[in-house]
Amino acid sequence: MKQLEKRAQMIRAIRDFFTIKGYLEVETPLRIPTPIPEEYIEPFESEDWYLQSSPEICMKRLAAKGYAKIFQICKCFRKDERGDRHLTEMTMLEWYRKDYSYMEIMDECEEMIKHVAKIFSNITDANKTLTNKLEYGSHRISIHQPWQRITVSEAFDKYSRLSMKDAEENGSFDEKMAFDIEPCLGIEVPTVIYDYPASRAALAKLKSGESASDNSLAERFEVYIAGIELANGFTELIDPVEQRERFAKAIDKIEKLYTTEKKKIDIYVPVTPIHKKSILMPEKFIQDLGKMSQTAGIALGIDRLAMLFTNSPTIDQVVAFTPEEL
Repeated sequence: MKQLEKRAQMIRAIRDFFTIKGYLEVETPLRIPTPIPEEYIEPFESEDWYLQSSPEICMKRLAAKGYAKIFQICKCFRKDERGDRHLTEMTMLEWYRKDYSYMEIMDECEEMIKHVAKIFSNITDANKTLTNKLEYGSHRISIHQPWQRITVSEAFDKYSRLSMKDAEENGSFDEKMAFDIEPCLGIEVPTVIYDYPASRAALAKLKSGESASDNSLAERFEVYIAGIELANGFTELIDPVEQRERFAKAIDKIEKLYTTEKKKIDIYVPVTPIHKKSILMPEKFIQDLGKMSQTAGIALGIDRLAMLFTNSPTIDQVVAFTPEEL
């Protein structure tokens, strides 16, 4: 079966999973007046508006209006993200669930991928038998076994010479993640790393520490399979005052732009981008945030998941057209 046919089967299996679970599939605008202020993501301008880098602004506003279980498969756009695992126009799966924390949506992400893997094996296996292994390159990953879960701090201790705290302090966190840690994750079974430094989770709820003043970690996680970052989720920050303060700091950093040459590697190391115009505060989003109850959300790369389920070494092989072919 060709990659595009397999991709279509995979997306149908994803939709079936969320339909069975009682989720509502939604569509939100691709063009928005104000994006989320993020240092490391430069949005595409569309006249006086922007193409979304993620559907989270509108989806969270729907969650605030009372939609308790929603999902969406849509296009997202990010400048200067091109490589074997990156496209400037990508396909994203994003979902939100009321009364969930990051731990519970972590469980649901694992359940969803196992559901897709089970159906996919029945489609692609010549003997029509369920295999317990996902073959990707030289790796054979046990999808259906319990997944590995380790904290970000534990991952640094295990795979890097620096501790998470030291890497944060000397500015090498992204570099150590990209070169030392990510290639080691999800090799035998999928790996979830969780409890990111608070500075790495601008929209996530802070994790309660042992003391009232300890808010150094955030309730954020990422999923890795075969060393590929696949999904990013967290317990949503629902305090509009705190969110405004975080956005203000991000906007301040964006306005103090500088250029850093990107390293020519397959693994994307984010750098501070150059924006053509000032990023504004997303006021309507902040207003609606105050109406939102506890919710967890997660974004998953459809193109990368298709790479894994089709054993494709590059993202170019699982899309109908690459930017260079247009």
